[in-house]
Amino acid sequence: MPTSSLERGRITARVPIHVQETLETAASLVGSTVNQFVVQAALREAERIIEQERVIRLSADDARYFLVALDNPLPPNDQLMSALQDYAAIRNDQTGSLDWAPRPKRV
Repeated sequence: MPTSSLERGRITARVPIHVQETLETAASLVGSTVNQFVVQAALREAERIIEQERVIRLSADDARYFLVALDNPLPPNDQLMSALQDYAAIRNDQTGSLDWAPRPKRV
C-alpha cells in the first residue's frame, strides 16, 4: 500500500446541536467548511498556548537583572562541584578530569 507524502489524522467531536449550529454559521460567514473552520480555530489556539508556555516574558527590570546575573555568575558551590563530579563519574569519560570554571568577562 503506497503512503502519501501528507499523512493525515482524524479528530471527531460530539457537540450539542446549538454548538454545531454556531460553528456552521461561523464557518459559512468566512466561506469555509465546518471542518476547516474548526481545524483552523483549534490550530490558532494551540499555537497561542504553545507560544505562551514556551516564551518567558520579563519586565525591563527583570531582564536587566537576569542579564547581569548571566554576565556575573556566582562561583560554583560545593553542591554544584559534587554534581559535576558525579556526572563525570557516570559519564565514564576517559579524556581526563572535569575542570569547569566560568568564562572570563568579555570587555
